[in-house]
Amino acid sequence: METIEELELKMCQPSKELIHDLSQLQGDIMILGVGGKMGPTLAMLAKNAVRSGQVNRRIIGVSRFSSGSLQAELEDFGIETLKADLLQDEELQGLPEVDNIIYMAGNKFGTNGNEHFTWAMNAYLPGRVAEKFKNSRMVAFSTGNVYPHSLVGRGGSSEENRPGPVGEYAQSCLGRERVLTYFSHAYRMPQVHFRLNYAIDLRYGVLVEIAKAVIEERPIDLAMGFVNVIWQGDANEMALRSLLHCDSPPLTLNITGPETLSVRWLAERFGEQLGKKPMFSGEEQEKALLNNASRSHQLFGYPKVSIREMIEWTAEWLKHNGELLGKPTHFQERKGNY
Repeated sequence: METIEELELKMCQPSKELIHDLSQLQGDIMILGVGGKMGPTLAMLAKNAVRSGQVNRRIIGVSRFSSGSLQAELEDFGIETLKADLLQDEELQGLPEVDNIIYMAGNKFGTNGNEHFTWAMNAYLPGRVAEKFKNSRMVAFSTGNVYPHSLVGRGGSSEENRPGPVGEYAQSCLGRERVLTYFSHAYRMPQVHFRLNYAIDLRYGVLVEIAKAVIEERPIDLAMGFVNVIWQGDANEMALRSLLHCDSPPLTLNITGPETLSVRWLAERFGEQLGKKPMFSGEEQEKALLNNASRSHQLFGYPKVSIREMIEWTAEWLKHNGELLGKPTHFQERKGNY
């Protein structure tokens, strides 16, 4: 893959399982926050799946669409778009009722110094959205950051583990889950809480950051020495398939790859691909932000794109100067400061 078109074609190719599941789903799908990093390809994947299944189902993307050409690109793809600022209640209430909601709106980076906005987006707004769409089923994006760091070698935090968010961003994300759970109980509203870390696209993500450091011969901090990752196309597919598993009280799903990956090992593999010797700083700690996604793998199967494929694709993308989004993950952060 050397172009954005080739990348999106790969990420938006639906599996037979997704095509089947969306053919069984009742009603249209609305994606709130479609303008984020994952939203556009999720919308296109959904559209391709309903086309392939010859299902007459609307895919609707909602965003502020404040800049760029994304709205026109989605419309050209056959996705309906609605321009709305969800924090403006008149605009939220003006959205049409639909059976299925993928809730992706939220705030992470820039939280420090602007904590009030993060809490409004991540904990207040979900209640307003749930009140508006109380008759819908909802898959709400959350994060593995709601868990405390766990001992490396223990397999990561599973859904049975109690949350222990570090920092205000993670705390506000747990707030989102708690508020949505309240409305799930109040209205018997079926939901899935989709705890994701870390999605990988060739234009951003943990692998891009490690590979760029190898290329630029910058030391790689090993303080957060272990990570989980998942191909963005696989994560998007699991989000859409989760619509058939919404429940009240909500079902919580960890979404990531099956491996506990060493940052040192990843850097060494990129070194082999890129003809560079990785440089490191610090030492691996005994704990890291790690999740166990075996429950979602039981439901959906293992991710279809392997870590070795992601490494090879990322290396080739950077070799050919592929476009980057310039949005770092800050996966090395241990104190929750975003």
